[in-house]
Amino acid sequence: MNYNNNHFSIWIAAILVAVFVVITGAQAADRFITVASTTSTRNSGLYENILPLFTKTTGIKVRVVAVGTGQAIKLARNGDADVLLVHHKPSEKKFVTDGFGLKRHDVMYNDFVIIGPKTDPAQVRGIKVVDTALSKIAASGAPFTSRGDDSGTHKKERSLWKSAGIDVKTASGSWYRETGAGMGATLNTASGMSAYALTDRGTWLKFANKADMEILVQGDKRLFNPYGVIVVNPAKHPHVKLADAQAFVSWLISKAGQSAIAAYRLKGQPAFFPNANPGNRS
Repeated sequence: MNYNNNHFSIWIAAILVAVFVVITGAQAADRFITVASTTSTRNSGLYENILPLFTKTTGIKVRVVAVGTGQAIKLARNGDADVLLVHHKPSEKKFVTDGFGLKRHDVMYNDFVIIGPKTDPAQVRGIKVVDTALSKIAASGAPFTSRGDDSGTHKKERSLWKSAGIDVKTASGSWYRETGAGMGATLNTASGMSAYALTDRGTWLKFANKADMEILVQGDKRLFNPYGVIVVNPAKHPHVKLADAQAFVSWLISKAGQSAIAAYRLKGQPAFFPNANPGNRS
């Protein structure tokens, strides 16, 4: 009887060990973090290029939720992400100040450009002052497509119109068209309408449906487009995967991560320029 009991106990213990191994193995295989991100980083193809390198180094997979910057920040505020990576510095700083993020790090930058039809009805080609270009577009009545989605690009666009002294709300539905969509869909609309639009350079380089569209305005220092990365604060959301999230941020701003960003090119041109400083506390 004792032999049977011992045999049964050993058998149960073996089963429990096997179950533990399966569960822990599954957990290891499912080790991942969620990054709430702007669409431009995905649309440009950057993530497809650099994330496998991070996963190979750390074993941590990255699930990207790519939406406009405004929506990405909402997701992170609600605790639906471990890391926030967007491109509207004032909003990023507020996210940290309000206690939802631990620290903002510069990670990379590119620039915004204004694209439009080669016929250029507003005659803005080559203009270096963005206020002047936007004023000419508005005066011409030529169509301009806006994302209209509270993304980082949309926020930037609104600030540029304001700087040019133009109230686009009064023009909504006439020459000023809001798509309420991402950058790719907005560029498709611009291409179909032969309209002007503001876009980040990386997305434009990757965009396939250019038709007769081209970059017409670039180079103004106000078109600078910095990206920041922030670990979501576990004090607000205890389920945040702090160690793995911090590993991702540390890798992005490390020499390896910065080299991976610098190496990514589209049609021979860099899509982003790394600018991390590991000691950065902005």
